[in-house]
Amino acid sequence: MSKVLEVCVDSLESALTAMNSGADRIELCSSLIQAGLTPTPGMLVQIQNLNSKKVPIFCMLRCRPGNFIYKTEEVEIMKEDAKILRRNGADGFVFGALAENGDVDMKVCREIIKACHPLPVTFHRAFDFCRRPTIEVEVIIDLGFERILTSGKQKSAQMGVKLIKKLMDQVENRIIIMPGGGIDKDNLKFILENTDAKEIHGSFKKVKEQSINAEETETLLEEKDVHIYVTDGDIVAEISNLLKTV
Repeated sequence: MSKVLEVCVDSLESALTAMNSGADRIELCSSLIQAGLTPTPGMLVQIQNLNSKKVPIFCMLRCRPGNFIYKTEEVEIMKEDAKILRRNGADGFVFGALAENGDVDMKVCREIIKACHPLPVTFHRAFDFCRRPTIEVEVIIDLGFERILTSGKQKSAQMGVKLIKKLMDQVENRIIIMPGGGIDKDNLKFILENTDAKEIHGSFKKVKEQSINAEETETLLEEKDVHIYVTDGDIVAEISNLLKTV
């Protein structure tokens, strides 16, 4: 079975680059600089219009930055977003919600999954904030999620391989455990050898060269807002090729 490469993007340019460079699936967001928020329907439509390879597009459902504890009104926003994005060509969704005690919020997750039905849903890195990952993984399976994106509760998947492998051994084939977080061509082999992962996630981004005057831009924007990041097609292609040989 060939391994799957999911690339996380937040623009039309990055999506097309990723798809043309070997991505097997796209996680579509807005504002990756804020760890990813819900994308616009317009962006999804345009990407699907140009998606000649029919690469699956999974949309993030996250109505604001910050934690993953959502108010009733915020849940309603994401339910409506799911319905709109589903009508506009989404192939799946990426979502996660936690209760204040650090457990998975089962009620909210059920509501969102219902709004996404019949499309598949991935539980995103909110999982890395669960206080009892080996227990909550069972809850996520029972809720009907198809996969979990995780760094193994560490800053990077490389650092979290021990927990990732433990989860994989626990769940066997009942759900997909997908490592993500700081994966690159230098640590990919280590992660695969220590987890037996079948799917890999990353943004593989670089700073985009801009024609605007950088000095003028810095007078108008904060330094952190000056740079625009886009998917690096060369890295995606290299990672894709590595996945075929490892």
